Amino acid sequence: MERRKFLKGAALAGAGTVALAAPAVAQGTREMNIVSTWPRDFPGLGTSAQRLAANIEKLSQGAIKVNYFAAGERVKAFDSFDEVASGNSQAYIAADYYWVGKDPAFAYFTAVPFGMTVDEWNAWVKFGGGQELWDKVSGSFGLKALPCGATGTQAGGWFNKEINSPEDFKGLKMRIPGLGGTVMSKLGVSTVSLPGGQIYQNLVSGAIDATEWVGPYNDYFMKFYEVTKYYYLAGMHEPNANLAFGMNKSWWESLSDWEKDVITTACYAENANQFEETQAKNGEYLQKLVNEHGVVVKQYNDDIWDAFGEAAKEVFAETRAKSKLATEVDDAFQKAMREIGGMMAEMQGTFVQQRNRVLGIGESNN
Repeated sequence: MERRKFLKGAALAGAGTVALAAPAVAQGTREMNIVSTWPRDFPGLGTSAQRLAANIEKLSQGAIKVNYFAAGERVKAFDSFDEVASGNSQAYIAADYYWVGKDPAFAYFTAVPFGMTVDEWNAWVKFGGGQELWDKVSGSFGLKALPCGATGTQAGGWFNKEINSPEDFKGLKMRIPGLGGTVMSKLGVSTVSLPGGQIYQNLVSGAIDATEWVGPYNDYFMKFYEVTKYYYLAGMHEPNANLAFGMNKSWWESLSDWEKDVITTACYAENANQFEETQAKNGEYLQKLVNEHGVVVKQYNDDIWDAFGEAAKEVFAETRAKSKLATEVDDAFQKAMREIGGMMAEMQGTFVQQRNRVLGIGESNN
């Protein structure tokens, strides 16, 4: 589908959407089952997924009848990939790095350590060849994916002890998926990948000592503060955390251009909405965590960041060796990050750094 066509007839403003003009020839109703990896009504990730599902039906003026299933309602969270690849459901809403066991190349379409920010990643996917590579990776499993959300740079995680040096990670059991988890394992962490609905009870039982999730807005509702005390901001593992609307490829190809436009428009709108909502609420909920629940906010020191960096280099080399697709994607990703990120650092990055210095914006505001 040509890029110039995807917004035809649509106007998007904030969280709202305006219905695309219906095609001249009336179409029959098409049913679409969407499965999600998020709990129902969970603030942030869950409500974003439900909003997207509702907007697809709204934009189509009912021509696409959407049935939305939260994690566990139709299939378990991590069974979403196979559910859609098999054609049992038409789409999933998830983080594609959950599927690195299928191919490590999937990690690049959610987040990788020391990778792109949301703005950089969106520029790459939409206008720098990233979508074509995503199509290649997903297509090899009978899927077609579109961006449908982003959290922005995620917090480093929740711990039951202070992390003052790289050695403090040794022996910890931590929930952290994707290549970020592989980096942590290089520092002696025993990592597990759990869906959101299982993290709290695993902390309570002692099955894990630490976890990462998203950031203050999303984490507040998980009540990790009841079990852990120390909250580390700015992690290396997910600088963008973009989310995927993965569809069965055969089903996608059966759609009319108009139906594809409807779905693409809804996904692009929610991709922006979720990110903006999260940024708007993170500060408010960080204050709640600190003032209402006594959470101790920390930042990793430079020694820890350096250890992360060395481990990440090893992980990227190993990832490239595991998959030809991962090598191809990594080559394009690294090139785009330096071109797009380098220019953004010169312009936006320099401005934000100087603005914050001049106005005194920073850690003192937390």
